Amino acid sequence: MAASTADSSAAKHHRVRENALVDTLPAMEVTDSFDRSVRRSLSSSQGTVTTSQLRALPTYRPGEMLETVPGVLISQHSGEGKANQYYLRGFNLDHGTDLALFVAGIPVNMPTHAHGQGYSDLNFLIPELVSGVEYRKGTYDAEEGDFAAAGAAHLTLANRLDRPLVQMGYDSYGYRRALFAGSIGLAGGDLLGAFELSHNDGPWVHPDDYRKLNGLLRYGRTWSDGGFRVTAMGYDGRWNSTDQVAARAIDEGLITRYGSLDPTDGGRSHRYSLSAEWQGFHAQSFTQATAYVIGYGLHLFSNFTYFLEDPAHGDQFEQADSRIVSGLRASRTWHGGWTNRAIEGTAGLDVRRDDIGNVGLYDTEGQVRLSTIRQDRVAQTSLSPYLQGSMQWQPKARVTLGLRGDGYWFDVHSDNPLNSGTASASILSPKIGLALGPWAHTAYFVNAGTGFHSNDARGATLAVDPASLQPAQRVSPLVRAKGAEVGLKSAAIPGLETSVSLWGLDLASELVFAGDAGTTEPSRPSRRVGVEWTAAQSIGGHFRGEADLAYSQARFTDDDPVGDHIPGAVEGVASAGLTAHDFGEWSAGLRVRYFGPRPLIEDNSVRSAAATTVSGSIGARLAEWATISLEGFNLLDARVSDIDYYYASRLPGEPVDGLNDIHTHPMEPRTFRLLFTARWPEFSEDAVGPKPTGHPKTGGSGP
Repeated sequence: MAASTADSSAAKHHRVRENALVDTLPAMEVTDSFDRSVRRSLSSSQGTVTTSQLRALPTYRPGEMLETVPGVLISQHSGEGKANQYYLRGFNLDHGTDLALFVAGIPVNMPTHAHGQGYSDLNFLIPELVSGVEYRKGTYDAEEGDFAAAGAAHLTLANRLDRPLVQMGYDSYGYRRALFAGSIGLAGGDLLGAFELSHNDGPWVHPDDYRKLNGLLRYGRTWSDGGFRVTAMGYDGRWNSTDQVAARAIDEGLITRYGSLDPTDGGRSHRYSLSAEWQGFHAQSFTQATAYVIGYGLHLFSNFTYFLEDPAHGDQFEQADSRIVSGLRASRTWHGGWTNRAIEGTAGLDVRRDDIGNVGLYDTEGQVRLSTIRQDRVAQTSLSPYLQGSMQWQPKARVTLGLRGDGYWFDVHSDNPLNSGTASASILSPKIGLALGPWAHTAYFVNAGTGFHSNDARGATLAVDPASLQPAQRVSPLVRAKGAEVGLKSAAIPGLETSVSLWGLDLASELVFAGDAGTTEPSRPSRRVGVEWTAAQSIGGHFRGEADLAYSQARFTDDDPVGDHIPGAVEGVASAGLTAHDFGEWSAGLRVRYFGPRPLIEDNSVRSAAATTVSGSIGARLAEWATISLEGFNLLDARVSDIDYYYASRLPGEPVDGLNDIHTHPMEPRTFRLLFTARWPEFSEDAVGPKPTGHPKTGGSGP
């Protein structure tokens, strides 16, 4: 569903960040006028998603919260414990190659990852604690660096709950979930705690048996000129996988639609983090900083080609990743004037280090290691300063200039000394934007800028193929992206907020490390162009309608007889939703999602089918402290795919070279989930101490 374009402003951006230490759940709505908000917008495709919008969308998995960002689609091609597949602006982003994700200021994307560059696993999220999403698309904001060529999304967390919360969930496919969360005042601040325990089998013949534990502790205080907050999060997940399967196996009756061709696939992962946020307010400036450390691990067992490479033991392989991530994100923003013109400037610095104790690829059978394809230790460090400033050049003309620098240092210790070594790379990314208006409650935007995505550090020191030991080509660690966009935001029609964007994006090369093969495979330069439209309308005080439409065209730009289509690149995307609220004890919502066809091979001779699905929810308040709701997914029971690929694989008895075929992961059938939620009366102040107050300069609601 579309996020309100009135919230899509740099002014709201500052409020989201400034209130990050003083917000509550549910969040207080911002009532700034549309004209005032668009005066601070950087582009027509920037926006925020409010708490109420997040709660209105039923989510099958935590990552689907990002589908509140216009044009974003989420799917899965494996067990639920694996990171989702992301789609945006003509990209099949795999698990996060060009979509930068942050939670409470902490980066989620993992560079030089065992399964794929930019791997972003959001299974550690507790959806009920997410208080908002700020998103930006394109290469136009100096704050956004690696993995943000298509866009970036910052998810904020609540600081406290108004009342303690217990929620139980159930469905007929083995889904069981219990959530316990609550807040108390403590030592002049507020302490939030949450614990989630869940299990899910799904409709698969070989059940996912996904077992997840999530925990969070978050403590902070605010005062008249700032505040701080410390957050600890922990996640542990274990699962079986029904990966994508060859379509011919279903057509020939070897397996059912929800069957598996290797029931020993699966995985386990953990993520533990500790972060500290600090914010300070001054007469003409605002300073914020976030420091973090993350302990992460993954063991993933997959078999996509069955018996193509090893007819005796099968083609299952393990990808292992173990690392410690540490970093700092800090910025200071100044407000002032020059010759009666308003000026705002920001200086920031991002520092990150990934100490990867093991990133490995192994041949396995039934999750037992048979041999090592490659095994590496990697240290990767990045240092990224940036500057951005805007000037209100005329009453209805504002210019924004930005410059970001990114420096990378890589140190690879491989089990094959020929692939060991050090490397470094740097890149400068200038940005420019022009905002005009508003006139008649309509503002216009023009943006251009450059960005990048990094490649796997192992590709920067590669000398020989780890499997064949033949000479291999090294790749550039950083790949340039160039983007431009024109668009508008409008509230010219009373009650209707809308935005339109026309955009283009060039990538110098779609170079990524192919984790499934253990080598870096250089791809070709590409160009994407597209159009996006979003709209939100309040109807009669009880209904809210939202709609998004996006279409993009992705092509390789060099000459090659194999064709110029980019496999997996999403074309048409659309969603529409209607929510009903304030009908006594009842609430309801309905959403339609369209996932357009994609080319699966460069000559466009094989394409995936489009998928249209409907989801919805209805809820009732049983008492002041209790509610019950029913969520429905794929209500029309459409037999569609979550994802399709086209490549060669071999089943027993087939030719030794295998057969090219579509490999599909079906979307889950019609599913209903029953949720029971209890919220107890708020603890008394006498028992837990006084509550902190919100910051007067930001208009924070205060816990």
